[in-house]
Amino acid sequence: MKLIRFGKPENEKPGVQLPDGQKIDVSAFCSDYDETFFGTDGINSLQEWLTKHQDECPKISDAARLGSPLAHPSKIVCVGLNYAKHAQESGMEVPSEPVLFFKASSAVIGPFDDVVLPKNSKKSDWEVELAVVIGAKASYVSESNAMDHVAGYVLHNDISERAFQLERLGQWVKGKSCDTFAPLGPFIATADEISDPHNLNLWLKLNGTTMQDSSTSDLIFGIPKLVSYISEFMTLLPGDIISTGTPFGVGLGLDPQVYLKAGDEMELGIDGLGISKQKVISYNS
Repeated sequence: MKLIRFGKPENEKPGVQLPDGQKIDVSAFCSDYDETFFGTDGINSLQEWLTKHQDECPKISDAARLGSPLAHPSKIVCVGLNYAKHAQESGMEVPSEPVLFFKASSAVIGPFDDVVLPKNSKKSDWEVELAVVIGAKASYVSESNAMDHVAGYVLHNDISERAFQLERLGQWVKGKSCDTFAPLGPFIATADEISDPHNLNLWLKLNGTTMQDSSTSDLIFGIPKLVSYISEFMTLLPGDIISTGTPFGVGLGLDPQVYLKAGDEMELGIDGLGISKQKVISYNS
């Protein structure tokens, strides 16, 4: 099943994208895709409800805006340097254990919304990533049981302001959390939709030129390891996101380096998770 949210910002409703591409409104079943939905076996309950009520659901216009396919995750846990070639292009050693940092949930936007360059930004960068949506509370889970806690997967552009991230004191979080720096979607593919999340092509184009083109088969730490590892340090709640890292091809790693500017357009995709597109604009433009 493919879960979507549609409508104006902060007023999105839940929907489902059917196998034929038609989108339907399921707000008669639930108010939103949030911690309560994922934590109460909402996916299976929704699937059962649709077997009886799908034909009654209003159709969603193709012109409707798509928002982030999940609402207000309690946290976005990101994994740094999780592709060997990306670590190399960043000038950093391949890590011996997952490198974790947070991204503020206030950065989340829809898959086709504009990305706003923050004030004083000079080195904002792109990062296509496979993100995992947690479906059941996870604390001290084993790798063998970790996938039982996964609700599904979503496309994420982990946009990063490198000067804020790497050239200022403190942690990476301030270079990762600017408003609009977490486009998600277009949909959440439930876990049953993705037969092997460790063998998905992922790519990103900047103004039509391919910058990133790789596969999740190159992940250093796979999803079971990440869920288990992170759950040692914090409880993962239903609806939380783990963003698993980006492959080589970011602007930081180019020679000369290339960074986003107003008027640029990013297009990105992952097998089975659709395609998103964001235009870059200046703050207050």
